[in-house]
Amino acid sequence: MNVNELRQRFEKYCEKEGNVRLNPDKKHADIAMDGVLQNEEKTGLKYCPCRIQTGDFEKDIELLCPCNFFAQKTWQEKGECWCGLFVKS
Repeated sequence: MNVNELRQRFEKYCEKEGNVRLNPDKKHADIAMDGVLQNEEKTGLKYCPCRIQTGDFEKDIELLCPCNFFAQKTWQEKGECWCGLFVKS
């Protein structure tokens, strides 16, 4: 999978969620998605690029991208997920 394919998947996710979109700064979004893909290459899973895995699968499962950013303080205060890949629309 490459960044463009991941972008298409995440755009579908955004459409389904409704009040979220990919960061309109394409360069920022591409860097974040590249981080997701690098994590997948290393671990086999699409972990969030800005959060550190603990090695405990049960805890780390919450770090899969897209993570549950709706419950995060950064989402509530800034309208974006931790890494800024997803923003409020």
